[in-house]
Amino acid sequence: MPFKPLVTAGIENALNAFLYRAPALKTARQRLNGKVLRIVLKEFSAPLVLVFSERQLDVLGEWEGEADCSVITHMSVLPKLRDRQQLTALIRSGELEVEGDIQVVQNFVALSDLAEFDPAELLAPYIGDIAAEGISKVIHGGSAFLRKTVQRQQRYAAEVLTEEWRMAPGPLEVAWFAEETAAVERAVDALTKRLEKLEGK
Repeated sequence: MPFKPLVTAGIENALNAFLYRAPALKTARQRLNGKVLRIVLKEFSAPLVLVFSERQLDVLGEWEGEADCSVITHMSVLPKLRDRQQLTALIRSGELEVEGDIQVVQNFVALSDLAEFDPAELLAPYIGDIAAEGISKVIHGGSAFLRKTVQRQQRYAAEVLTEEWRMAPGPLEVAWFAEETAAVERAVDALTKRLEKLEGK
């Protein structure tokens, strides 16, 4: 099943906002001009196709032509792709499979690394400022903690993205989310302190 247009449009808007609005990124963008990057996430049955042009990036759920480069990975690996220094390690470990011109994915990772990415800014139009800020805090402060729970949540996240995409949570959901976020932050802080103690020994 291909990605729903709503999902591809949301991803497209977000990527264009971060990768195409800053004039300083023009040189990095030019390296991708005319290239097609196919992303196959193992949690989904259909790929995402990124088509780069001079002025924008198009995100498609279906693509008949050939891609310059295809990457096959898990959803949990995507955040790691923002760090270009991790790319080789991900390929070596088998977490990321690359077919075709590896330069395309290297240039995309380099461009993403240069872009200023703020999850709160990305999510706010969809879920509101408070919930978006909470998610942003969790992403920045709790990535190590969250990595352990990501596998359990992948199937649920895939279902939400493709079947039950909800735009506006109610006030009770936002309040519950804020409490859960605070709990996760406390757990991350406690874990960090324990690790620091263990390292000190």
